Amino acid sequence: MAQVEKRGGLLRKSSASKKPLKEKVVLMYDEIFTTEDPSKCSPRFWEELFLMKVNLEYLEGKLESLDGEELMKIKDNINCLFQHCIQALGEEHPIRVVNALQTLCALIRGVHQKNKSTSGFDIINMLMGFDKAELCMKNLMESLDSLLCAEGSESLKSLCLKLLLCLVTILSHPPSRREHGYDAVVLLALLVNYRKYESVNPYIVKLSIVDDEATLNGMGLVIAQALSEYNRQYKDKEEEHQSGFFSALTNMVGSMFIADAHEKISVQTNEAILLALYEAVHLNRNFITVLAQSHPEMGLVTTPVSPAPTTPVTPLGTTPPSSDVISSVELPLDADVQTSNLLITFLKYSSIVMQDTKDEHRLHSGKLCLIILTCIAEDQYANAFLHDDNMNFRVNLHRMPMRHRKKAADKNLPCRPLVCAVLDLMVEFIVTHMMKEFPMDLYVRCIQVVHKLLCYQKKCRVRLHYTWRELWSALINLLKFLMSNETVLLAKHNIFTLALMIVNLFNMFITYGDTFLPTPSSYDELYYEIIRMHQSFDNLYSMVLRLSTNAGQWKEAASKVTHALVNIRAIINHFNPKIESYAAVNHISQLSEEQVLEVVRANYDTLTLKLQDGLDQYERYSEQHKEAAFFKELVRSISTNVRRNLAFHTLSQEVLLKEFSTIS
Repeated sequence: MAQVEKRGGLLRKSSASKKPLKEKVVLMYDEIFTTEDPSKCSPRFWEELFLMKVNLEYLEGKLESLDGEELMKIKDNINCLFQHCIQALGEEHPIRVVNALQTLCALIRGVHQKNKSTSGFDIINMLMGFDKAELCMKNLMESLDSLLCAEGSESLKSLCLKLLLCLVTILSHPPSRREHGYDAVVLLALLVNYRKYESVNPYIVKLSIVDDEATLNGMGLVIAQALSEYNRQYKDKEEEHQSGFFSALTNMVGSMFIADAHEKISVQTNEAILLALYEAVHLNRNFITVLAQSHPEMGLVTTPVSPAPTTPVTPLGTTPPSSDVISSVELPLDADVQTSNLLITFLKYSSIVMQDTKDEHRLHSGKLCLIILTCIAEDQYANAFLHDDNMNFRVNLHRMPMRHRKKAADKNLPCRPLVCAVLDLMVEFIVTHMMKEFPMDLYVRCIQVVHKLLCYQKKCRVRLHYTWRELWSALINLLKFLMSNETVLLAKHNIFTLALMIVNLFNMFITYGDTFLPTPSSYDELYYEIIRMHQSFDNLYSMVLRLSTNAGQWKEAASKVTHALVNIRAIINHFNPKIESYAAVNHISQLSEEQVLEVVRANYDTLTLKLQDGLDQYERYSEQHKEAAFFKELVRSISTNVRRNLAFHTLSQEVLLKEFSTIS
């Protein structure tokens, strides 16, 4: 009997004299790709189809061979195939379920690929039909939810996740991104976190290797629009408060209640979209380039209004953006319009949510913002554009209202490299969160971000023109706060970890400042600040010496700070006597800054400092070992929020993300 071979959906005998025979499943595919209803002549057509082994190569090839017009002619049959696939997912026979899942993957992938080159149809309409899209997606998600939650084949669950991955490829297609991009990004963020610590998650792998520019830019635009919408809402509420009755009352009685006024300016945070940004930055190095992609600042330009979709779509997030997702292609840059990028939008968002960390959601958001900044500060390419002198921006960060300072006018902001805005944000956080409910974890992360940026500057000898005095002053004030509240803080926190990090930042400046501070006079100013604030360092030394000589629980931690202070104390002990001598000889009761600097410059040569190792080293960020509990709790909170917000809009979509209740 002649041997039978299988090639590209054809069956043929080894003797070439016979005409090749097509597989039955291929013949059935051919019937679907006609304009006739295949079930007319064969009532059991759809039932039989899902018993046949799927020929992915043939099905996708058939879709690829048709042009847009030909595809539109068979739209009814494609819709019918899609709907019968969803029906088959609910069957008990596992063969039908597997074949239906594979067919759906091929359909979605094939139609999406065809749409990349032909814009004559809508993907959703081609697959499901606008009139049935909502019901189809509801049924599809219910079926996938049941399969993912059931005790069953891990391979089957993996196939379910692959299908969902096909669904989120719409990010690279502008019209689909405009209508469904937000939903896709939120969905992707949650899928990436699906049992991420217990099994191999295909979404983590896929997201980490995506290098398609259109997809990455699409994701960046969706995130930028959502964060911009939050920033805009906050700004609108802020202006409302400033022009309202409360503002007039504040002017009459002074600013003693300004903190209360600030707390009333509240816009619901968007942890879901922030989680998506984190996963993209953390997992995909290619996404780093998206952070710096320039576009007109959202909110300063008027965007063309897109026609409303036939089927209304409810965004799946906590604070849905407006429907006009801005595309860099759609909006030309204007010389009179301030350009922006995703990083600037994110920094502005961070400056708002990090103002008030008393609320749990804002605390989570603030922590996630700092984690994202940590990942950025560790990345070589990100640092390159952060410190690029040719990429200068005017970044208007939100600053917490405080009695002792005036609000800076937006137009007075200078154009500077983006790293200056990051440092400004860190300084702002340091000076505004010294309070009873001390956010120790956030402070540690904040100081780590600064340290990592300094390590890059030292390594690459980047001389950044920044007002370093503001940072030095903020750090010294933080040390003073830790000392003033020693008893209260030590009951909850190991304050010596933070104190050591602050002291070592000063040690970085002392040891390597001549390689990255902008001018020699900047280095002189560093010594001036240390000498001027010597009492704070003296008090710190007294405190850690006292605790390091006792046999208490803080002995070792305090001892580390004692050793780290050696060079700071050497500077103080070297220059203070010389400054006092200079004042006595010249009969001056109080020296000016310039006179102190003159003494400093004249006495560098006789100063002896110790070389301290490891100042420019740091432990790289690791999620799995240190942050797993935080992300599990965050994802649980986001899942609850997504479901709750869906209930307010349309009950029929509530089931859409029912699966997220299983994420833990």
